[in-house]
Amino acid sequence: MNVLLAKGLGSFIKTGALTVITASGQRLEFGDGSGTHVVLRFVDRRAQFAFLLDPELYFGELFTDGRLVAEEGTIFDALNIFLREGLYAKPSVLSRFLDRLRFAKRKLEQRNSASAARRNVEHHYDIDEKIYGLFLDEDWQYSCAYFENADATLEQAQLAKKRHIAAKLLVAPGQHVLDIGCGWGGLAFYLAETAGAGHVTGISLSEKQIALARTRAIERKLQNRISFELQDYRDVQGQFDRIVSVGMFEHVGLGFYDTFFRACRARLAEDGVMLLHTTGNMGRPSYTNPWVVKYIFPGGHLPSLSDILPSIERAGLIVTDIEVLRLHYASTLREWRQRFMRRRAEAAALYDERFCRMWEFYLSMAETAFLWENIAVFQIQLARRQTAVPLTRNYLSEAEDNLRKAEGETH
Repeated sequence: MNVLLAKGLGSFIKTGALTVITASGQRLEFGDGSGTHVVLRFVDRRAQFAFLLDPELYFGELFTDGRLVAEEGTIFDALNIFLREGLYAKPSVLSRFLDRLRFAKRKLEQRNSASAARRNVEHHYDIDEKIYGLFLDEDWQYSCAYFENADATLEQAQLAKKRHIAAKLLVAPGQHVLDIGCGWGGLAFYLAETAGAGHVTGISLSEKQIALARTRAIERKLQNRISFELQDYRDVQGQFDRIVSVGMFEHVGLGFYDTFFRACRARLAEDGVMLLHTTGNMGRPSYTNPWVVKYIFPGGHLPSLSDILPSIERAGLIVTDIEVLRLHYASTLREWRQRFMRRRAEAAALYDERFCRMWEFYLSMAETAFLWENIAVFQIQLARRQTAVPLTRNYLSEAEDNLRKAEGETH
């Protein structure tokens, strides 16, 4: 088994400095010695065999369970080597078989009916909310920030994200906005307070998110202009001048894309504008990492544009703009990971060491995936009519300048 491990890792790790200590105590060296030295140790033979069998699933599982230990360097350092060098390139016959099987099972694993969607949301978002307070910005934005410059803080980048979205929505005073997947309410507050929306309706399937969002609305004296509802997107009624969805579409499920966009079209006013902000795969359609689906986001999927656009067309919506935010999420996740690790002891006090290892792997894997695996964020602007938005992007700069001025007045 040591020979297989040496051959397997040696076939693709050419740079970096990695030492793997096998279950029998043998030290295997990989890379050219550059960068941070990482030492990983397998605690038992079954752990080593599982990693060889299916690293996409078992790498994170073994680290979470304490059966694969980072003795020098961090699991982020290890993942940075593995993903940069192509750990999931699937060179073996078994890996190619698992690849095809998982691709074929995509829709079966994403049968996100209303009840299934509720359970999936509860799994991730209804944990102790103090966990999110350990690493998110002060406005609790749990989605990709927008780094206008390399020196921006996380708070500045998250504010820039809200500003960028509001500009694309062309929000005008008195308009009614629907926020699908509103989180803890930060974007809804911005659209009402700064962009001047007449009323914002935020919906989520997370009881804890809705409860905290309502509390924050009362604290800001916005309860008459913002409402937060525990509601599925399929159950929304009424018409809205603007619709926005940030970081929620990844939970819809491949088999429900038509349902989602048809629901959005039915709710969008004739001259309305919608902005979809979703993580996605810049390459051809694929499946989502099985460890992430099992432990972090059950029912989740990172779509390619070719997964999304046909459903938009079938729903009768028009794509008026697409922007791809490359590497912005890697920068966001770096901030989250570093903040989480600085307050790791507080997370352990809320849960336990296993939970901390799981979240350390999650944040580290997500960051390195955005760095090395062609994953990005798509911002897709939609309308029912071509004339709903200006014909050039010049309006964005003017809108963002006006919103910056309004931010100063609001604060």
